[in-house]
Amino acid sequence: MIALHAGSRAELRALFELAEDSEAQLDGYVDEGDVLVARDGDRPVGHLQLVPGPGAGEVELKNMAVLESVQGNGIGRRLVYAAIELARTRSARRMLVATAAADIGNLRFYQRVGFRMHSVDRDAFGPATGYPDEIVIDGIVLRDRVWLDLDLGRS
Repeated sequence: MIALHAGSRAELRALFELAEDSEAQLDGYVDEGDVLVARDGDRPVGHLQLVPGPGAGEVELKNMAVLESVQGNGIGRRLVYAAIELARTRSARRMLVATAAADIGNLRFYQRVGFRMHSVDRDAFGPATGYPDEIVIDGIVLRDRVWLDLDLGRS
């Protein structure tokens, strides 16, 4: 079951941390926007945070994670589709998401649910932005952030 989360974000902190390598960055946005939560009974197994985007009619998928033990069961896809529907009810026309260029799994996932490459922020991850030095994901050093977007009128 997926529903809007109405309680404290503290109970979801471990899920947020699965998708964010910088505690300082997470502290800065954890309480923003809306959070959808996927539950297995009473246990949260995934979440998606949706915040206002930079432009009119835009929303950003800010943080999303599904517990590794239940990945591959469509929970992430259902969370994204629920976020799309929520954004549409609020008249959003475009959804953005940023992920690490090094995270091949995330790039694959977001493209499979309809997002397209938009832009790259070079050197977005490192000590200057609150991230530990030399994080390696899928054998690639974490440096650049890739922005993807989804036209909510056509998905």
